[in-house]
Amino acid sequence: MSDFKVNGKNIDLSTAIVMGILNVTDDSFYDGGKYLSANIMLAKVEQMLSEGGSIIDIGAQSSRPGAKAIDSQLEKERLVSAISCVKQHFPSVIISVDTYRAETAKACVEVGADIINDISAGNFDDKMLDVVADLNVPYIMMHMQGTPEYMQNNPTYSNINTQVFSFFKQKIETLKTKNFEKIIIDPGFGFGKTLEHNYELLSGLHELKKLGSPILAGLSRKSMIYKLLDSNPTKALNGTTAVNVIALLNGASILRVHDVKEAIECIKIVNFAKSCKK
Repeated sequence: MSDFKVNGKNIDLSTAIVMGILNVTDDSFYDGGKYLSANIMLAKVEQMLSEGGSIIDIGAQSSRPGAKAIDSQLEKERLVSAISCVKQHFPSVIISVDTYRAETAKACVEVGADIINDISAGNFDDKMLDVVADLNVPYIMMHMQGTPEYMQNNPTYSNINTQVFSFFKQKIETLKTKNFEKIIIDPGFGFGKTLEHNYELLSGLHELKKLGSPILAGLSRKSMIYKLLDSNPTKALNGTTAVNVIALLNGASILRVHDVKEAIECIKIVNFAKSCKK
């Protein structure tokens, strides 16, 4: 699948694109609290778009390890306000809304969100898949073992690549029964996975291409990088570049990142290297 339609426009995925992260919450693991002001938020969106970002992913609830769910009404209010503000100033921007709540997703699409990004793949809200099919907007579904609050409490797999593949195969089949195929898959790096699990998944990412859906890789500044390097999120940009390159070489179509410029540079270098193969 080399393209998909968003808000009447075709997004070409024959080459990878970048999704910029915009967190409008105060407790995200890296940039919590930075973008609660409208002016600062809009400046960040302008920066990410000018650097080559194709999609802005807006989230109002942290999904870092140990994070507790916030009130659904508060999440909805934050998201609707942020999406409305961004769309008013950047009417043509493509917005992804990061939520696992069906009612919130619907409200956000009504005010301008173009894509639904669900970390639970419908597992946290049994209405989500029906709402997605009804709205008929692209749906990013992520694999996660457990919930954010407890997902890092001894995650266990017999074979992570096989199990993640089977998880997506079943979800895709379920959505096809609802006549819905606008699916993007996210293997969920850091979500219910040990350090070793994450790198097994990264190395085997190419296997997910057999499912026929674009692959999103969300690796930016995560603990799988900075724990391996005995560092912290603020010093994890170089490591993020390294894992993004691996993801691209293994078939990722979308990089979800905090740092758009550097991700665009990764894509340019990987694409040029591929073009020089003889």
